[in-house]
Amino acid sequence: MSTSNTSASDQNVFDPRVAAELREKRMAKIQKTLATRHRKEKTFRWFGFSAVVIGLAFVALLFSSILYKGLPAFWQASITVPVYFDPKIIDAGPQPVQTETESPAQYKDRYIDWQTKMGMADWDAVIVNGIVSKEPALESKREELSSLYTSSEAYRIRDMLFKDPSLLGKTVDLTLLADANIDVWIAGNIDRTLPDHQQQLSPEMRSLVDSMSEQGLIERTFNMQLFSNPDSRSSPATAGLAGAFMGSLFMMLIVIFISIPIGVASAVYLEEFAKKSWLTDIIEVNINNLAAVPSIVFGLLGASIFISWMHLPISAPLVGGLVLSLMTLPTVIITTRASLKAVPPSIRQAALGLGASRVQTVFHHTLPLALPGILTGAIIGVAQALGETAPLLLIGMSAFVANVPMSPLDQSTALPVQVFLWQGNELRNFFEGRTAAAIIVLMALMISLNSFAIWLRKKFEVRW
Repeated sequence: MSTSNTSASDQNVFDPRVAAELREKRMAKIQKTLATRHRKEKTFRWFGFSAVVIGLAFVALLFSSILYKGLPAFWQASITVPVYFDPKIIDAGPQPVQTETESPAQYKDRYIDWQTKMGMADWDAVIVNGIVSKEPALESKREELSSLYTSSEAYRIRDMLFKDPSLLGKTVDLTLLADANIDVWIAGNIDRTLPDHQQQLSPEMRSLVDSMSEQGLIERTFNMQLFSNPDSRSSPATAGLAGAFMGSLFMMLIVIFISIPIGVASAVYLEEFAKKSWLTDIIEVNINNLAAVPSIVFGLLGASIFISWMHLPISAPLVGGLVLSLMTLPTVIITTRASLKAVPPSIRQAALGLGASRVQTVFHHTLPLALPGILTGAIIGVAQALGETAPLLLIGMSAFVANVPMSPLDQSTALPVQVFLWQGNELRNFFEGRTAAAIIVLMALMISLNSFAIWLRKKFEVRW
């Protein structure tokens, strides 16, 4: 009985009509769910596309805001005047020349006395005379004219005469930076409708500045001193990025020469030569954990080891470079190992099969093929270190430094720290734009490094 039922069911299964009916039922069921699946797929794509658009919109908003505030800061109010080095005002006499009968000490005393007289000359009168000679109608405004330009310009023309005493009695056209408050007023970074007691300039000074601006005596020119001067507190208008740029440059060189060779060598050993054991497992876990450690922890480590224990100079690019090298090492190791893993095992096997040693296989075949990824990871790690601020604050690089460092042992600051310092400056109307300009310079460097990494990857990339 059961045998006959089984054979009947088998016949129904292999019956073409029954099979067709089953296929139609399955297709009908698929058709019912197909519309739902397509709708879900479209919804997922829409959410993904919306996320990308929103992300790009925020990035565009960020960049446009920085550019809107920062680009005007590359131009600054200035006054171009014919400066006459008047011997009647600069009455220190010619530069001393050592005679044959004079000892070095006697000559030094005379030279210091000459420098003192030069420093006591009325350099402001020299500049004001130049402005009046360009516009005689300003003769009655001499007191206001001495407040037009930033205070460091008097020292600049004094130093010019120190370097070239032959300028005495000559006229030189010089472009002088206007005072920071003058620049803020001309740039429109302050509300002109505010009452007089809230304005940074007196009514007479504001009227004079507007009049000279209309006449073209005061104009906004590209400010090269932003790139050639260090930071300044006594003369905010001349504050520049040269000191911070050189500090960042020294630190990046230290990071490149320490973290990249050590990181690549460590990754090659761990990936190609080290035997799998509990020790290598511990090392790999710690490397992965170090990559996730907050950067400020590396700053604490650097302050305790390099400054407190090794007694290296505070606020020096050498210490900053060592701290950033420690922070960059895990990134370089992880990216290098990932690049080595991406090389097909067949290349290693072919090299070994042809008689190459393990070292020859790694350095002649595996490493060259992994080079694009290694370079990309290394440069991205360096770019990340370039933008770090927190670890540098803990090793004293937030100190005010008025000189451009000439070596990694000199005191310095860095570009991201300079942004931090300017952002908190009390002259906010002036330094808000300058802060955005410093951010533009920093982002331009980081984008250049990332672009260079992409170019290297494309240049050395090998497809297999």
